[in-house]
Amino acid sequence: MSRTRFNSADGLVEYLDLEKLEEDLFRGQSPQVGWQRVFGGHVIGQALVAAQRTVGSDRGVHSLHGYFMRPGDPSQPIIYEVERIRDGSSFSTRWVVAIQHGKAIFSLQASFQTDEEGLEYQDKMPEVAAPEDLPGPDEIRSTFLEGAPEHIIKYWRTERPIEVRPIMMEHYFTDKSLPPVQHAWVRTLGPIPDDRVVQASVLAYLSDMLLLDTSLFFHGRSVFSRDIQAASLDHAMWFHRRFDFSDWLLYTMDSPSTSGARGFSRGSLYSRDGRLIASVAQEGLIRMKN
Repeated sequence: MSRTRFNSADGLVEYLDLEKLEEDLFRGQSPQVGWQRVFGGHVIGQALVAAQRTVGSDRGVHSLHGYFMRPGDPSQPIIYEVERIRDGSSFSTRWVVAIQHGKAIFSLQASFQTDEEGLEYQDKMPEVAAPEDLPGPDEIRSTFLEGAPEHIIKYWRTERPIEVRPIMMEHYFTDKSLPPVQHAWVRTLGPIPDDRVVQASVLAYLSDMLLLDTSLFFHGRSVFSRDIQAASLDHAMWFHRRFDFSDWLLYTMDSPSTSGARGFSRGSLYSRDGRLIASVAQEGLIRMKN
């Protein structure tokens, strides 16, 4: 079956979709873009779609917690098995296991809730430069990547469905210790359907970007450093407010701790008008290579 190229919002939505094999059993595919392993956000997004397919349309995801167990093989399909843990009057809980080659590679627990009115409060969005005032992909490739290591150049030249405009890129070009804080504007390359399930899965996909890298800033390294073995270990996300992808989102991140060959990072996703739409937390492996 032919698929849309994985360099647009249409391609991302298509690859996050799943084939139903049996009740509570689904199959997903990965894009063939030369990656050695499946991007963690891709597995999170697909697992969330699998869970949501077993929940009524009146209940949207409000939180998810996942653990990465093995690297995913992008050349093979991923099977998602859903267990219906509970359906209450307001909340539903689902457990999803992603399987490849007969072994679990990822597990997800997600909770869904009917829409309710309640108390409202949120942190204020940081004041940063607007995305229009930051270098776009062409300028990044032509100016900021000049003299950069080949593996960093390759990363920024790889086509992907999400555009990222970092507030600063210094950590790619220095081994100095930097504050473990990162801000970046992100957007999909094209519109996302007005579908709550699709939008949540796309947000979960992009939430796995940049976080692990932030935990290395203080150590003068990035996930591209040759002496670092980096991989996501677990991932948690809370969905606070309804949103859409009609404009840029600000992803603001910090890392309060690294220890035990692990880095812990937190993230907040804001709409352009300053609404906090989601919060993220992740611990990743940042092991020094011998």
